[in-house]
Amino acid sequence: MTKNLSPVALPPRIKKVFQTFQKEGWQIYLVGGAVRDLLLQRPFHDWDFTTNAPPKAIQKLFPQSFYHNKFGTVTIPLAKNQNIEITPFRQEADYHDYRHPSKIRWGKTLEEDLQRRDFTINAIALSYQKRRVGIIDPYEGQEDIKKQLIRAVKNPEERFHEDALRMLRAIRLSSQLGFLIEKNTFAAIQKNAGLIKKISAERIRDELWKILASRYPAEGINFLRTSHLLHYLIPELEAAYGVAQAKHHIYDVWTHSLKALASCPSPDPLVRFATLIHDIGKPVTARGEGAERTFYNHEVVGAKIARRLSQRFRLSKKDSQRLWRLVRWHQFTVEEHQTDKALRRFIRHVGKENLQDMLLLRTADRIGSGSRPTSWRFELFKKRLAEVQKQPFTIKDLKINGHEVMEKLKIPPGPLVGKILQALFHEVEENPKHNQRRYLLKQLPIIYRQLVASATSSKPPKEAQP
Repeated sequence: MTKNLSPVALPPRIKKVFQTFQKEGWQIYLVGGAVRDLLLQRPFHDWDFTTNAPPKAIQKLFPQSFYHNKFGTVTIPLAKNQNIEITPFRQEADYHDYRHPSKIRWGKTLEEDLQRRDFTINAIALSYQKRRVGIIDPYEGQEDIKKQLIRAVKNPEERFHEDALRMLRAIRLSSQLGFLIEKNTFAAIQKNAGLIKKISAERIRDELWKILASRYPAEGINFLRTSHLLHYLIPELEAAYGVAQAKHHIYDVWTHSLKALASCPSPDPLVRFATLIHDIGKPVTARGEGAERTFYNHEVVGAKIARRLSQRFRLSKKDSQRLWRLVRWHQFTVEEHQTDKALRRFIRHVGKENLQDMLLLRTADRIGSGSRPTSWRFELFKKRLAEVQKQPFTIKDLKINGHEVMEKLKIPPGPLVGKILQALFHEVEENPKHNQRRYLLKQLPIIYRQLVASATSSKPPKEAQP
């Protein structure tokens, strides 16, 4: 069960943790994802240990540590934004909410602690003693690493009934590592997929975001569908499976969405999510068959679904708005004869801060449709977007402001000031060269007289008094 492992190099500060416990006669092991990633030679940040020392004894060894949870986990600050977490051996029971154990007691052996873990590749422990590294692997996790398999520890149904989030975590690990899910473990996910409804939206969102940010996001999303989890998480996306498109499309909506996601150049999980669901309105709006099939206003319907998903997964107000904009306005044209005014309108719809994300989404959309990443029209469109952004965009970009309008015309604050600025902006929007302070001040009396005259002429005549 214990094997020497000389190739694994441990940082000095981690060796010191081992030595500090061992000097006091305590057992201490590195466990979980840290061991897995060390064996895979992958970068990681979290160092998790388990020990037979109780929390108070751990804190005595590390006075700078803190402890405020029922699981006995003691956190030791290591460096900036990096901590070590040490948890006593423990056993768990009675998972009434399919997520958290109702009963926790300290265990006596490492084996008791490892058998409660989710997957074999996470149930490996590492020891360091007398300058030698050893591996404790009771569930053959190293063999599964070699086979590139995600396998539940012991009975997969029991593991998923203990914590239903583990089903989603299996798919997340698969998409991060490029591993397959062992057949009995996958069958247990399919059988128990409905338990995911017991998990909080925030925890589901966090795992979903990790899948989207992973090395193989499209494969992860496809696993969500074949495991039946997608049916409970995003049924609106599942509905895209097998939905044929018009003749000029070579893929159905589902395949196109996955290929677009796989091709998305952005590492941002929200942009990747927008790429995945950009056509989510098509199953609802599909009309006709074959070459005549249409999806009119699918971006409008899709944007409404995006709002719904934002609420479902508890996105922040800012992220919800970003997602809505990216889905709502993804169906833009790059036709070379557009006016500058049309381009400015597009930028206002999307938001300057989201422009680059939208262009990356379009790149993914093109690749996902079987096209080249770009075209001369798309490149020209990008250049024109950059050029037009140098021109005035909003009233705030005018060379005069409301205070100057009131001072020049001797008028008080009120709606009329806004109307004057709006009229000036429309003029500048048509001809950006007019955005000069001297010119705008000269135009003020003219616009003022026009607005006053217009307001007077639009008033209904007063009725004659008897």
